Amino acid sequence: MFDGKILTRKYWKRAFRKKRDAIATRLFDTRLGRDILVSALGPRVKSMTVDCGDHVMSFSPADYIGRKVFRKGHFERDHVDRLLSVLRERGLLRKGSALLELGGNIGTQTCYFALSGVYGRIVSVEPDPRNFRLLSANIADNGFQAVVTAVNCAAGDREGQLDFYLNHKNHGKSSALRQSASDEPIAVSVRPVADILAQAGVDPAQITLIWMDIEGYEPVACRSMQTLMARQVPLYMEFTPAFYGKEQARIFVDELAGHYNECLAFFEEREQAMKVADLPTEGEQFDVLFLR
Repeated sequence: MFDGKILTRKYWKRAFRKKRDAIATRLFDTRLGRDILVSALGPRVKSMTVDCGDHVMSFSPADYIGRKVFRKGHFERDHVDRLLSVLRERGLLRKGSALLELGGNIGTQTCYFALSGVYGRIVSVEPDPRNFRLLSANIADNGFQAVVTAVNCAAGDREGQLDFYLNHKNHGKSSALRQSASDEPIAVSVRPVADILAQAGVDPAQITLIWMDIEGYEPVACRSMQTLMARQVPLYMEFTPAFYGKEQARIFVDELAGHYNECLAFFEEREQAMKVADLPTEGEQFDVLFLR
């Protein structure tokens, strides 16, 4: 009888665990469940890898972008799809050409561009050492080494070093511009775009798209790639008047208008074709594709 009670307890414990695990599996297969799970992970979990369908992605669960990938299976992949669609409609896609990505982060957009099959070479530049480790891993894990060259530096108008500020809550907000008192300063190398491309073995004439997401450092990086801009290579970037200030934003717009005439601005709920000279120099961040 005693053995029977023990067996009964073991049976019900196993049954309870089986039911519990089944409920948890169903819950964590939803976006809400994944949100709960990734938010509950402690600091001991430094990185995770998930199957995103047509690729895998490694990320830090403590990071904003990583949590987005875990919850949704991607991070703003629709932005890449939208951009490629616009370029295709305008006859600006050239299969086998090269892409320059400034601000590769952990490689989300890098992978989406590589998966598109449009670009024969991608040079992805990322200064944050935490992001660069994951960027390199994601390139290798997806077998993109023959296409993607990752470069661990910042793009600037001179060679040397600069102060770079690590954001610990959102690694994508790390920047050469300090945005909060809690940002941790480190020194990173900075190199002109021409030198970066030369080291990667990519002819600047092969570049047909520049993708830039560098948190307010865009004016400096643009001064480093005047040759590309003079050819009116399509340039996609975040434009953030709040980072630049109204006066500097106007100066930056004038510099861009010296190379590009037309652009397509992506505001929160609309797209708007406009003259580069008419870009707003006040307000919130928006994306812009500079065309011709």
